[in-house]
Amino acid sequence: MPKAIAFFGLQFEPENCTLVAELIHRAEALGFEALVEVNYLAQLTPCKLSKSVKAFGSQDDLHAEVALMISLGGDGTMLRAVTYIGPKNIPLVGINTGRLGFLSLISKEDAEALLDRFVSHNYRLEERQLLQLNLVGDTKAFAEHNFALNEVAVSRKDTTSMITIEAWLNDVYLTTYWADGLLVATPTGSTGYSLSCGGPVLTPDAKSLVITPVAPHHLNARPLVVNDATRIRLIVDSREPFHLVSMDSRIETVANGVELHIKKADFTLKTIAFEEDHFFKTLRTKLLWGEDKRN
Repeated sequence: MPKAIAFFGLQFEPENCTLVAELIHRAEALGFEALVEVNYLAQLTPCKLSKSVKAFGSQDDLHAEVALMISLGGDGTMLRAVTYIGPKNIPLVGINTGRLGFLSLISKEDAEALLDRFVSHNYRLEERQLLQLNLVGDTKAFAEHNFALNEVAVSRKDTTSMITIEAWLNDVYLTTYWADGLLVATPTGSTGYSLSCGGPVLTPDAKSLVITPVAPHHLNARPLVVNDATRIRLIVDSREPFHLVSMDSRIETVANGVELHIKKADFTLKTIAFEEDHFFKTLRTKLLWGEDKRN
């Protein structure tokens, strides 16, 4: 079986037709089998791809010979692509056809050289930590994919009242938050939702997690950085019988009293980065660190 490259996208934009078609053509010219996520492939009809392109619809369809997955879209697309990779150890790279592109670093202009640089091993692999969630008392929520790259978040549902969240670290009681919600973020997720709620920025290789309250009632409830080996247990209560739990872009309704057990996943995500891509450069260009508007 020839080695394959998988392509994933959520929302196809017609102006990206040439980009997608050229990437797939180049992959096949380099001797790779081209696999395209089935729903995305259905949107690519105007691009007139070769008949040799095959579809995949689940994690099980990605065989051991898949050498790389390319995400086409924004950061949300890349987060969803992670659910197809799971523990399969397939490297992931994102081509940014969206807006901010904090995770999907490759611009459309640089996409043409991506595959050639990949086959020449002109890149480095970066390991990204993932979170695993187990719900004690709920066997249906997140039954298919219980891992997240950015964060696990709990938030209120069907109420404007705050919720209470008991937090335990390694079976030692921490505190009870009274807030709109609570986040447990990875270093990757520290620049997302957690950052907008006042959490710190962690470098991707930090061996830490961030616990960040969302709009807490008490102003002394501050974000907390803990070792990534910490086992976190949350119990939520509110005026309504249910609350929301999200893992990256996926969200479920969970009954109050169900225990959320959160820990570092047993596997990591491998992402592709090039020499010119560095986290500190991304902070400067995407978050405008050091930008002086007076100039």
